[in-house]
Amino acid sequence: MRCPHCAVDDDRVIDSRSIDGGGVIRRRRVCNACTRRFTTYERTEKTARLMVVKKDGSRVPFDAQNLLKGLQAACGKRPIPEQAKLDLCREVEDSVHRDFEREVASVEIGRRIAARLRSVDPVAYIRYASEYYDFRNLEDFRLELAELEQRPQPTPDQPALFTDPDGAPPRPR
Repeated sequence: MRCPHCAVDDDRVIDSRSIDGGGVIRRRRVCNACTRRFTTYERTEKTARLMVVKKDGSRVPFDAQNLLKGLQAACGKRPIPEQAKLDLCREVEDSVHRDFEREVASVEIGRRIAARLRSVDPVAYIRYASEYYDFRNLEDFRLELAELEQRPQPTPDQPALFTDPDGAPPRPR
């Protein structure tokens, strides 16, 4: 690793630790030439290009930034910490890369985001669902609100039962 201060390729690792749930390794290094310290991060590279199949049949490369943009639009001015949004996007990205090799339908990505967003903030969920489920009138909102009110609120220390791996019940629409 080249030192960012003197550009010499002679350093040693003085500390390593796993961060981000084991997905990243943070290494603290010291340059043997100038004795200055710097930090590097190691991440696994997602080598397979995952393609997203849109509703119109077109295919685009998967981009996690698109997930975050849609999520931020749904959250608007809601009091949701930025880290919670980033964590939700990372969870969805990881699950999509784990479950699909080459292609994934955009509706599947949207379903996974909606399932997680439901437990984070009900208002943001309704905003997201109105776009994702393509609400056409007020009755669509009423039905979704009624379903949301009937669903028991999850407790953080108790896992949900009888749901798919993403925490969402099957949704007929």
